[in-house]
Amino acid sequence: MRRHLLFTIAAVLTTTAAYAADWSPEAAARYLDGRQKEWFEWKPALSADGPCVSCHTGMTYLLARPALRKALKEKDPTIYEKGLLDRLRANVGAKPAGALQSVEAIFAAMFLTGEDVPAAMSAHRQKAFDQLWALQNTEGKNQGVWRWYAANLDPWENPESVYYGASLGALALGSTPASYRNDAATRDRGAALTKYLASPPAPARLHDRLTTLWASSSLTSLLSDEARRSLVAEVFQKQSADGGWTLESLGPWMTHENAPVHQGSDAYATAYAAFALHKGGVSSTDARMKKAIAWLKSKQDPASGAWPAVSMNKQRPPDSMEGRFMQDAATAFASIVLVETR
Repeated sequence: MRRHLLFTIAAVLTTTAAYAADWSPEAAARYLDGRQKEWFEWKPALSADGPCVSCHTGMTYLLARPALRKALKEKDPTIYEKGLLDRLRANVGAKPAGALQSVEAIFAAMFLTGEDVPAAMSAHRQKAFDQLWALQNTEGKNQGVWRWYAANLDPWENPESVYYGASLGALALGSTPASYRNDAATRDRGAALTKYLASPPAPARLHDRLTTLWASSSLTSLLSDEARRSLVAEVFQKQSADGGWTLESLGPWMTHENAPVHQGSDAYATAYAAFALHKGGVSSTDARMKKAIAWLKSKQDPASGAWPAVSMNKQRPPDSMEGRFMQDAATAFASIVLVETR
């Protein structure tokens, strides 16, 4: 027993040492967990069903924390993962009407996968997709997709973000069992979605098309080989000499009078671009990806464990809840890239 315990401790120390030379997954997890603790206590995010699953802090946490748990050899999901999933399970298939209805339905379809078996859908996920298809636009310029939350905020909550939300819907669809995707009714709905993503009513921002590249990792029919190569080449053309990406390179964005000035490569822009490229099949041995990974490894704040980033919309106190939203997302996406490409 004692020998087994010593072996386990040695294995954990060896894993930690392998990361310590360049970045700390333990510090990243500590930062993200701490932010969820704050989020779960922040009144504007709370409801009777639990805290909002936001694009910046909740969704990104549910993506990153399992990867960090694997890297740190932790056994169980955190209480915050469980709490966010409980929120998505609440009223699943019958999310109440309102600005977040489609958003929550998409997130439920993305994350309520734990009960799935290879040949069937879980009850929760089936309900999520049933509502998602019921909410899918059947006419007009946004035919095939869903209403998305728009608060005139970049990068996730503005009128153009419909494309971003549609790409997340495609990501969720691609991860369903083949038997579900191949059902005739699902095929028709999926075809309307992919048609919109291939030919949107207005050109989509590079940031949002990166989400389509990510979605193509599960829904492989979403991008042809030629379209994928073209998109990857476009992303790398925007890469800065230092290996990062600027926020401007992923736009164009809205004009915000009181926005902070962003100069040079940005933690969120770089983390998200590298994440989408990685998910889209670009190898970590690619010289351009190596530069992006090196940039990310060099930018983790050793004190907080985060990748520092600030709002695109308004100058906010750096320690405020809202002032760290972009940092939450940057830290989550950077962590996934660095864990999965080590």
